Amino acid sequence: METVGQIIRAKREAQGLLLRQVAAHLDIDQAILSKIERSERKPTKENILKLSEILKLDKDELMVQFMSDKIAYEIADEDCANRVLKVAEKKVKYLKAHPIKS
Repeated sequence: METVGQIIRAKREAQGLLLRQVAAHLDIDQAILSKIERSERKPTKENILKLSEILKLDKDELMVQFMSDKIAYEIADEDCANRVLKVAEKKVKYLKAHPIKS
């Protein structure tokens, strides 16, 4: 199972793009992009959206990978991680059906 960083690196390399080229498009230092690719630093949602454009990746699929990485890393060490995911899934369904009015 690939992390969002591994997906980004594989696509960048497949397109023959250098770290510095992609980092320049993102307006970040290439060391930061390198850390993102190695899963040593988490990208921002803005980074993900820009990367999907630059690397011609499906935006929704890359967002799914990004969000799932965030959740997985947050709860992976918890004994009840699987239960947490099941309850969270129910809560998401409920919140989608009953949006909070501002």
